[in-house]
Amino acid sequence: MEVTRTLHSSNPLPFTALAKILSLPLHSSSSSSSSSPNPELHITVSNPFNGISKNYYHRGYVSIARKLCDYVPESGLWALDAESDIESWIATAADVSCAVLNSDRATDPSLAARVKSFLSSVESHLFSTSRTFLAGDLASAADVVAAVLCAQACAAAGVVEAPQQTVRWMDCVLRNEVLGGLTKGLKSLKVGSVTPLEKPVVAVAAAAKGGETKAQAKKKKGKDVKKEESANEGAKTESPAPAPSSSSDTSPNTLLEKLSSLSLPHRQYSHTLCMTADELVANVPVPSSHSHTKNLFLRDKKHGLFLVSTLPNSGVNTKQLGKDLKLEGKVNLRLADEKLLMECLGCKPGTVGPLAILNDGEGKVTLVLDEGLLGVEKVHSHPLRNDMSVEMSPDDLLAYVKACGHEPVVLSFKPAESSGAGGKAPASRPPAEKKEKAAPVAGKKQKQPQQQKQANKEKNKQDKRQTKKGETLLALQWKKEENFPMWYSDVIVLSEMISYYDISGCYILRPWSYKIWELMQEWFNVKIRALGVENAYFPLFVSESRLTKEKDHVEGFSPEVAWVTKSGESELTNPIAIRPTSETIMYPAFADWIKSHRDLPLKLNQWSNVVRWEFKDPTPFLRTREFLWQEGHTAHATLEEADEMVMDALDLYRGVYEDLLGIPVIKGYKTEKEKFAGGFRTTTVEAYIPLSGRAIQGATSHNLGQNFGKMFEISFQNDKGESAIPWQTSWGLTTRTIGVMIMVHGDDTGLVLPPRVAPVQVVIVPIISKKMPVEVADPYCNAILDSLKKIGIRATYDGRTMYNPGWKFNHWEQKGVPIRLEVGPRDIEKNQVFFCIRHSMEKKDIPVSDLPTLIPEELKNIHNQMFEKVKKERDSHLVQVTEWKDFVPNLEKNNMVLTPWCGGEHQDWEEWVKEKSREESLSARGQEAEEDTCATSVAAKTLCIPFEQPELKEGTKCIASGLDATCWVLWGRSY
Repeated sequence: MEVTRTLHSSNPLPFTALAKILSLPLHSSSSSSSSSPNPELHITVSNPFNGISKNYYHRGYVSIARKLCDYVPESGLWALDAESDIESWIATAADVSCAVLNSDRATDPSLAARVKSFLSSVESHLFSTSRTFLAGDLASAADVVAAVLCAQACAAAGVVEAPQQTVRWMDCVLRNEVLGGLTKGLKSLKVGSVTPLEKPVVAVAAAAKGGETKAQAKKKKGKDVKKEESANEGAKTESPAPAPSSSSDTSPNTLLEKLSSLSLPHRQYSHTLCMTADELVANVPVPSSHSHTKNLFLRDKKHGLFLVSTLPNSGVNTKQLGKDLKLEGKVNLRLADEKLLMECLGCKPGTVGPLAILNDGEGKVTLVLDEGLLGVEKVHSHPLRNDMSVEMSPDDLLAYVKACGHEPVVLSFKPAESSGAGGKAPASRPPAEKKEKAAPVAGKKQKQPQQQKQANKEKNKQDKRQTKKGETLLALQWKKEENFPMWYSDVIVLSEMISYYDISGCYILRPWSYKIWELMQEWFNVKIRALGVENAYFPLFVSESRLTKEKDHVEGFSPEVAWVTKSGESELTNPIAIRPTSETIMYPAFADWIKSHRDLPLKLNQWSNVVRWEFKDPTPFLRTREFLWQEGHTAHATLEEADEMVMDALDLYRGVYEDLLGIPVIKGYKTEKEKFAGGFRTTTVEAYIPLSGRAIQGATSHNLGQNFGKMFEISFQNDKGESAIPWQTSWGLTTRTIGVMIMVHGDDTGLVLPPRVAPVQVVIVPIISKKMPVEVADPYCNAILDSLKKIGIRATYDGRTMYNPGWKFNHWEQKGVPIRLEVGPRDIEKNQVFFCIRHSMEKKDIPVSDLPTLIPEELKNIHNQMFEKVKKERDSHLVQVTEWKDFVPNLEKNNMVLTPWCGGEHQDWEEWVKEKSREESLSARGQEAEEDTCATSVAAKTLCIPFEQPELKEGTKCIASGLDATCWVLWGRSY
């Protein structure tokens, strides 16, 4: 194979230097196309065997540098773990140098100032990270390309001085003997004094990616902090340094190209990555006559989309905004989600600004500008990336917006109640100065007000509990009733149920939780085998054509589908979905296997994992991106047989919750709005979490009808010789069951496990002492252990000598073991044990001889007592309501509400209840709106139409529509 690389560029030196280091032949063309500031690499690959040649093109500084390094990956010049840093530095250096080298006014002071700003950025980065190079401890492509471009820009702009470490960095790269005389013509800079501009407010690049380095932390201790704050005062307006963008590389940037094509005066500059307006104000200072922008992307179902750009200290009241915009009828402006932001404006959170209106080619978005922004001298806004800003006058901004086909709405916004920095300070922001206390009156003892004492007490209480999520301590730091979410996080970690993983929404199931899942599997497998269901396994992946075959089905799952798009470095021709559910994976096989009525019924089950890329707040066991489940799929000759299978499966799910987990559930039908996408009818079991007052869908069993059979061409010849389509079912249960169990039964000590799913039902703990050494305790306790195992009890003996008895008691209580048997010297003397029950904390002495008969009976009693306790609590929060005025007040009391209903097919009225209940609940709480990413809404939704229906008197009206009611429906707030 013959490979020819030809570079078309008006400035080939950065690439010829890189190629020299990589020992790659690189030809440089002086054709007319090379006058373009955007370089192009033309690669020709010729095969002399068959005479075929192929051409490949790479454009832009970043793309060409990456491609050259790809040829010699072992060089280490393009380290994958520093890729974003390498790209960012090359792109920023290219922006600066191109502005100077391609300008007909290279000696313009503003261009020299821009070069000096970049030199300062390099200095601050090298200083803050204590490194010699830009993107790690070793030189990378960023150092080679950026150093050459920087030296060229300095020569063109007449810059002869630079900070000390920047000069050392440039000389280290450019004078390397590997380059020989290639960079000999680039003059070295002199070491100049460091100006306030060169002392940035915050560290860049590495710090922006993941917090402080050790060197940064060391420099910020003691007097150095004060020195740094002092140096930062009065910092000039240039941004301190580039930082890796959260979005992909935007060079070439269509937004900046648009500004240039309009010949609108502007200045672009790089700075540290900033996610919010507060961070911009704190970290990228501008003159008092200039202003950054604060931006909100809002949506309203009725009135559309709004991009609101204001002064950083302006307050945005969405209710008042709706009035100012003269929006008619019901207005519910709320923050749009990340997906909608990307679809409409082509940017990610943190990169939004008024300039992004360019990407709204369809005119869906209304741009709202703060009148205050039009009164400043210069406006600074992100150009689709949050490590860069564009400076321009308000008049030029308006001209740009109008050139993009938009007429902005200009409104007056009042300053926020707490103007200035506002909100939570970013980690990189300098610490706020403490206010000096007023001097006490001489001779008078100063008393602290009682309210202040109480506030300090509460603060200390909270400070004590400021632990990172997933960090383990000896005991739970949160009470269940004080902070339910934090209690839940504490319990699942301290009880060794899960460990956190580095991908959001994915968790490690530790042996304790996985054993619970296995016990449920064992019970369930016995039950389904009795129904003639066999276990099988189908692939994890599904092709796009199969997944999209059933329209309603894929629409129900499409926002959560994860796709495989690459294999190694190659893009897949056809993307492959990771299983969100298995209907579209299994049913093509059903079509091959089912030909005659003799092939029916076909009953299969599989235990597998599923991926649904949840965008809302993930919670272990309850809402995760990957979870374990069983899914049953069957095919039947008649509707009646399919319905029977649906009900059999649903009753198994009732058994899992009530007979294994000790949790009462309500069985019922889902409404048309809530049923399985593409299915005929869905049944469900609904559980209730007392403390949060929320219901949770326990498991579902679906009659899919014949829809999937038609889509996947599944047919059979019936006993009459006619072609028919089978009736199908699917039903599933997930590891969510474990989360429900934890929330329902757990207490302030930890887990409380129902005996039938407890990995260990009985633990034996010896109280080792001089009177009872290990040599005496072990035989006694092991004899008890053997007797329990013989009768099928899951028991263990904790004979560890490195832990004292108190630690062991706490450990096993946190893990929720139903029964603990303590053995001390007196117990051995009397041939007994001290018997402790976890859920009730009941304790008593029991003769060893009674244990084989007593313990099985006690385990049954524990299950029944736990079930009855939860059922009593659930029933006290189950109320009937026949008038709307009583509906939301009962929701606020953490109740599930049973109401008359006009029928599950009335999806419009179902949506009305959801929106109306949200509106009234928020109003009662003094709130305006919910975040779109909120996973636990205050709105009510239908849980099910219960199988067991209260008496419905003739003439009873639907609570929402006023139509004649046909049934009772159960509502509640849900997980």
